[in-house]
Amino acid sequence: MMCAGVACLSANDALAKFLVQDYSPLQILFLRNLIALPFAIVLTVKMGGRGALISHRPAAHFFRGFLWIVATIMFFTSFIHLDLAEATALIFVAPLFITAISAIFLSEHVGKRRWLAVIAGFVGVLIVIRPGTEAFQMVSLLPVSTAFIYAVLMLSARWVDSRESIWTMLLYLTGASALLSAFAVPFVWQPVRLEDLWFFVAIALFGTAGMTMMTQAFRLAPAALVAPLDYTGIVWATSLGWLIWSEIPDRAAFLGAGVIIASGLYIIWRERGAPKL
Repeated sequence: MMCAGVACLSANDALAKFLVQDYSPLQILFLRNLIALPFAIVLTVKMGGRGALISHRPAAHFFRGFLWIVATIMFFTSFIHLDLAEATALIFVAPLFITAISAIFLSEHVGKRRWLAVIAGFVGVLIVIRPGTEAFQMVSLLPVSTAFIYAVLMLSARWVDSRESIWTMLLYLTGASALLSAFAVPFVWQPVRLEDLWFFVAIALFGTAGMTMMTQAFRLAPAALVAPLDYTGIVWATSLGWLIWSEIPDRAAFLGAGVIIASGLYIIWRERGAPKL
């Protein structure tokens, strides 16, 4: 289920890369969430009952919705200039940011080995983006910034009332993002061509299905088993980029992605099973 969810989100990203050539990332985000909202409501009632529709701390959800908008816009914008696999590899530094933020701002204990893994992961980022060389593009910093905002988004889940289920969180993340983006989308709106409407429906369905299956996977199995499967996304991103746009990452991109993924897997292993050293 986790692998299927990751595959759906990879398809969601590929559709966004296709649409972003003609539509603003903000418009793509707005329409995706607007189309997905009815499905999210039905899913929340089905899985959590009618009580799951009620939030005890809506302000936290609106803040998280704002973070989601910022992260999504930056990530979708990076698709204009970057290969799908390269952008996906760079966003995998999110677990490293979560570890660093937890230690610096939340005073959580992070041992020296996990700090070394964080440093190694950011070395992997430098390998991918290659600052100081002709291959460097400023737009490469967008997926890295996306990973940082995503890390804050994940940690902000602690501000949500503990009585609320994961389904309530998913519903309000979708609804808050749709509502907040509605205020700005008129300034970037482009008429949707009829032939593109199905792509917007597909991106909403893939995005909702991906988040649902990944959430359910964490409910069915230990996180230590499920979390590493998120990295199968690099396989899908590379395959879809090659099939659709003939994108083939170079050796440096593969090497950097490998370092980032290895660092993330090590941190997951230390967090879930090994002694905190």
